[in-house]
Amino acid sequence: MSAASPTAPPSTTEAPTPRLAVAAIWVKHLLCFVLPLASLAFLLTAPHAWYLSLPWLLVIVVSVITDKHASRELRQPAKDLPEWPFDAVLYLLIALQLVNVGLLVQLVATHGLLSADAFVGLLLVGVNSGYSGIVVAHELIHRRERHFQWLGRLLLCSVLYEHFYTEHLRGHHNRVGTEADPATARFGETFRRFWRRTVPAQFKSAWRLETKRLGDEDMKPWDRRILGSRVLHGLVVEWGVAIAIGAALGPAAFAIYFLQALIAVHLLEAVNYFEHWGLTRSGRRVTPIDSWDTDSWFTLYTLVGLSRHSDHHANASRPYPQLRHFEESPKLPYGYFGMVEMALVKNQEFRDVMTAELRRRKLGPFAEGAGA
Repeated sequence: MSAASPTAPPSTTEAPTPRLAVAAIWVKHLLCFVLPLASLAFLLTAPHAWYLSLPWLLVIVVSVITDKHASRELRQPAKDLPEWPFDAVLYLLIALQLVNVGLLVQLVATHGLLSADAFVGLLLVGVNSGYSGIVVAHELIHRRERHFQWLGRLLLCSVLYEHFYTEHLRGHHNRVGTEADPATARFGETFRRFWRRTVPAQFKSAWRLETKRLGDEDMKPWDRRILGSRVLHGLVVEWGVAIAIGAALGPAAFAIYFLQALIAVHLLEAVNYFEHWGLTRSGRRVTPIDSWDTDSWFTLYTLVGLSRHSDHHANASRPYPQLRHFEESPKLPYGYFGMVEMALVKNQEFRDVMTAELRRRKLGPFAEGAGA
């Protein structure tokens, strides 16, 4: 398909949406509470015997299996969805993220790091911090309202990745699909290679974006102007909290806090990895063919609309219930839960499948003129 003329779908329905239809859409989005509420229930009922602790991980397994067999959701957004019930979902997810991280730290501080409860709690909260915490933060930092942006930055601090706020908004969205974007995975790139490249490169990019904003892209760390850097502010807050946890509750609590953040960031970068893998653009505006989409209904409703990534890049501040489906965007074989497993565990298969889709749609290295 040509990169020059994507066909946008109608953004809204013509007739007013009946209240029951609005309620039905909102209820579907309540699926996003499955993981955080499962984590909360586990932490509140701890400690458990090891044989009662391990079955709680089934919520992750079932999510992956369900996502890999989910039907397609092609519904376009309704015209007149009220904002407040969908925003209320975000507020509750914020609260659950902060409570779950706090309970995990307290669990380990009380019962130790070397236990089945600590292992299961780490996986549940780590996955929740990636999907519920960072995904919600991503939605919030794109909103125009300042209080939403601050709440998004707070969530990013809870996973030691606040610089994502700067790099994602001012770096990735401007450079996506180009060699200058560290968050765009190259054609043929493995996840391991992408991880080693993107994590330090995104931090360096965020730091440079801030020094440039403050007056000098090559500003030295000891320059007094650096005190105005948002990236520096994020580092102080996020690591200040981490160190305070270690000082107040001990090294085990610090370790579990760091490890849940590490899992969350791995999930974030796995998503970054497949959202733009192998796609390229040069000298043109971002279009729906510059992002991979999935039509999985399960991903759409559990990850607050993140799956409609093509429309997100075309309209970054559009709220999650208003994101549109584009048929011309390249399609992932599974939803995000299944794709993370594929990218991390079956990477060769991942690259083969993605290459076949790029070849079929004549995108990336198979686009007209790509060889030149």
